[in-house]
Amino acid sequence: MSVLDWSEALAIGDAVIDDTHREFVELLNALDATTPERALAHLDAFLAHTEAHFGQESRWMEDLAYAAAQCHRDEHATVLEIAHEVRRRVAAGEGGVDLVQFLAAAVAQWFTNHAASMDAVLSLYMKEHGYQPSRGG
Repeated sequence: MSVLDWSEALAIGDAVIDDTHREFVELLNALDATTPERALAHLDAFLAHTEAHFGQESRWMEDLAYAAAQCHRDEHATVLEIAHEVRRRVAAGEGGVDLVQFLAAAVAQWFTNHAASMDAVLSLYMKEHGYQPSRGG
């Protein structure tokens, strides 16, 4: 069983965003299914993807002078802060697979709402302004 299954309910309707979100969901599921030996590697992969993913969205919002950018970035910053803290604790031996799985479940719940609201509105705004998002920026 996965912590979050990709479905059309998560799709935004933009290929770049949806591909990035599919990867995000795959990495959440890898966190949820991790072993003690792989926990740090899975956390590192999740963090690398998530920093790039959120950075990409920030660049789009900057390009558009998007009015709700700070609120959107604040949510991203909170997720990254928590994920980095979990990584620090696991590396220090203060948490194990249970802590990683708790992170995966919490982020999955957050992501479902975030994608359906903030990311969907950002995508609509980009479409209305003829902005074509790309992986690079």
